[in-house]
Order: sequence, then C-alpha cells, then structure tokens
Amino acid sequence: MGRDGQNRVRHSRLSAAADGAPLVAVAHGSKDPRAAATISQLLARARRRAAGRNLAGLDIKAAFLDHCAPSLPQVLGALGALDSVDSAAECVVVPLLLTAAYHSKTDIPARLAEARAAVPGLAARYAGTLGPHPLLLAALERRLAEADPGLAAGDRQRTSVVLAAAGSSDPRANATVAALAARWQARGGWRRVVPAYASAAGPAPGEAVRALRASAAGGPVVVASYLLAPGYFADKIHDAALEAGADAISAVLGAAPEVADVILDRYTEARRGKEVTRTPVDPELSVPIVARAQLSRT
Repeated sequence: MGRDGQNRVRHSRLSAAADGAPLVAVAHGSKDPRAAATISQLLARARRRAAGRNLAGLDIKAAFLDHCAPSLPQVLGALGALDSVDSAAECVVVPLLLTAAYHSKTDIPARLAEARAAVPGLAARYAGTLGPHPLLLAALERRLAEADPGLAAGDRQRTSVVLAAAGSSDPRANATVAALAARWQARGGWRRVVPAYASAAGPAPGEAVRALRASAAGGPVVVASYLLAPGYFADKIHDAALEAGADAISAVLGAAPEVADVILDRYTEARRGKEVTRTPVDPELSVPIVARAQLSRT
C-alpha cells in the first residue's frame, strides 16, 4: 500500500466518530435539579471514554422526556436543521432507562414518530435500554463498596442485599429486576439478594429490609439503589431503608464508568445491528469487578 493509501486508512480511523451518527441520550427528566446534573456528568464521562472505543469525538447530546429541556423532538429537529442534512439527520437514540417499560416501549417511539414526521429524511436508530447488562452489576458493586467500605470479603456470606428499583406497572420490567437480583446473589456471594420497588409493585424497600433483618440472624442488611439519577424515588428508597434499619444504602448509579460504557455499547449495537463484544475491564472498572479484594478491611 502506498503512502496515499496509508494516509487514507489512517484518516478513516481517526475520523470514524466525527463522521458517525450523533448519540442522542434520552433521560426521563425530573423536577429535581440533581437529576439533570447527574445526566450531564454521565454523558461527559461517556464522551471521555468514547476515545478508548475508537469513537473519539463522538457527538453525544442529551434529551429529556419531561420536566427538563431540551425534549427529544427538539434535539432531533435541531439535527435535521443543520446544513449537512445527509449526515446530521442520522442519529442513534439511546434511552437512559434501566428497564424496558412504558417509556421505552410507547413514549419514546411515539416521540420518534413525531420527529420523523417533522424532519423529512431523519434516520434515527433506536437502541435498547441500558438494562439488563452485565456491567450494571459491576456498577452496583462499585456504589455498594463506596457506601460501606468496611464490609469485609468474608462478610458477604452473612450480608443480605435489597436491590431497590423504581418499580413499574409493567410486570416484565419488574421481572427483569428480580432476575438481576437472582443473578447477583448467584455470582456475588451474598447471603440473599432480593428485589424491592419504590412504586407500582412489592415488596417496598422498607418491607424488604425488615423481612431480611428478621431472618438474617444478626447479619448486615444493605440496600443497593438501582436508579440512574437522584430525585423522588432515590429519596424515597433512602428514607424508607434508613427507617427500616438498613446498615448501608448505596448512591444511585449516576456517572459510574460502567454506566458510561453501557451507553456506548448500546450505541455501537444499534449502529451495527447486532450484539457487540463487551468492554474489557480496565483500571477504572476494577473496583467492582474485584470487589471481594477491594472490600477487605484496612
């Protein structure tokens, strides 16, 4: 291959993200300003980590379903209004949702249809929800380790975990959380991992904590918040778990590096139209992956 050919290949690799479809990340939105700030931090981390995925310079935009601006139709409309319509009107919409329920199945598709009608030629691929994904367990481990750094590796067999989610009127979404709890118990070495829901289903987080406390024979009971951003549900879970006597309550997943990588995975899957190889563990991800060693007492 001559020098010109080598330069063309090099240029193609370097400009892959710059020429690629923008990623439009759609969050639920909240009246609580902490939620939008957390989404902003998460997307900033995704931009930084994109460089390690041959996606340097990936254009990542935020949109919200409610309470916050910009809305999804606004973001897609702005893309369609750009001068270079052939490239700008193509995008990948990634729902920042942990389970597939009403918003991912009905709400976002309806708004996409609205945007397509308003922006002729819009080519918007719709990615899957963030969960389920193996890296989300790693993110849960990270947050739990931060909430209770004194928990020793050997204590896991005595420790019970409440996996507390927002809850949904869609039973399949709640079943996804229950399946994640069972998987975490099988792989994580905990005494028990049980699902709980802040709304629409049971048990409630406080009920789950009390039930585990009654059967734990003195072992710790901790709560893992399976939420993306702070707000109403996070506060509700925290207060109920604290009142019920939980020994530790983790923060929301937020801008954990694992969550940023899941966003990029969903983007890549949607562009390729198939499953992609999961991100290998790097030093920034090592805390939850080797949690037993990291949780030893100092």
